[in-house]
Amino acid sequence: MNSTITPRARVQRVRLWARRWAAAPAYPWLTGGALTLFATGELIAVPGSVITTFGVLVCTASLMWRGARPAVGFLTVGAALLSFGTDGNMAYATVAGTLIGSYTLGRHRVQHPALLVLGGALASLTVNLVHIDRWARAGSPGLPVIQGTDRFSLGLYAETLALTVVILGAVSMGDAVRAREETRKERAAAQSRLLVMERRQAAEAERAAIARELHDMIAHSVSMIAVQAEGATYTTPGLSPQARDAFQQIAGTARASMSELRRMLGVLRTDRAPGTATAPQPTLAGLDELVEQHRAVGGTAELRISGEQPELPPSWELSAFRIVQEALTNVRRHAPGARAVVELVYKSGLLAVRVGDDGPGPRGPLAEGTGHGLVGMNERAALLGGRLTAGRGPGGGFLVEAELPW
Repeated sequence: MNSTITPRARVQRVRLWARRWAAAPAYPWLTGGALTLFATGELIAVPGSVITTFGVLVCTASLMWRGARPAVGFLTVGAALLSFGTDGNMAYATVAGTLIGSYTLGRHRVQHPALLVLGGALASLTVNLVHIDRWARAGSPGLPVIQGTDRFSLGLYAETLALTVVILGAVSMGDAVRAREETRKERAAAQSRLLVMERRQAAEAERAAIARELHDMIAHSVSMIAVQAEGATYTTPGLSPQARDAFQQIAGTARASMSELRRMLGVLRTDRAPGTATAPQPTLAGLDELVEQHRAVGGTAELRISGEQPELPPSWELSAFRIVQEALTNVRRHAPGARAVVELVYKSGLLAVRVGDDGPGPRGPLAEGTGHGLVGMNERAALLGGRLTAGRGPGGGFLVEAELPW
């Protein structure tokens, strides 16, 4: 398939290639070395004084270090003006060196552009005054002798104007390139921030959609359990007090689950009204109630707390509560009727959580990552820099142990 490249695309490719080439580490050395070789040939063809030769070679050779040390541009321009002031004829190599050195100073903004141009103008004026003084003392073939008042003639300061314009143009070009690159970087950073914002908004929208779907799928079923369990106490004749209490416990647990579900989904929802109140996060002070709920649904549980309880951060208390809650849920699910023991041990800089039961225990080795509950408990412990182990207990049954340092 034939493809045509538009002139605009071709220009963009050339600009990209030039930008990459100019950014290469070897670029200053290659260009500075090439200009130094040219200056050497020029000096061989047109010999000059020792000072002129020194100024020309320093002007061109110093450009090789401009990539690592942009301030070397001062030396480049100064050496070029020294050579010109001594010889009176500016070599082609020093013209190029002056342009590149001034461009480098403006490109890297070694000083404010106005100060750079002002310094260049003063240096140019100094060279011009040296030439005027030499003309006044020695004269020049074919030109009139300068008298005392002629030194103030504006025509004699054309050198100052020409050199200043050259320095001004090179510094301005370098500063314009620097400003354009900064604008390009700022635009790229703004686009990156916009992309991150769009991704965050998409994630928030996805979380809100998940929250709505979970509510639609689960809330109806759980609410029906609560309604049917509570209605059974009135519609079923001949219920014993124990059965009636059991139905009430089922209804209460279902309503509590609905409240917990709404609270958890509220974290995912991002479209709730500002200032909407949310339920407080559970803490270790609610373990007694959690154990009572386990007993109310037919389980047997014992809570043991040892050590002096310090003031823990909310994240630690929430994680420990959730680990105990999930462990008791697993006891009811996999070992109904088993006796569970919940132990909390407060040590220096460590909270140890232990939940064990005397049920049949796991039938085989636990596969890594098996079960969302165990994965969630492991993640909660890992987020706090702790560890969690789960498996068969020393005396049988199932044992969950977590250590949460703070």
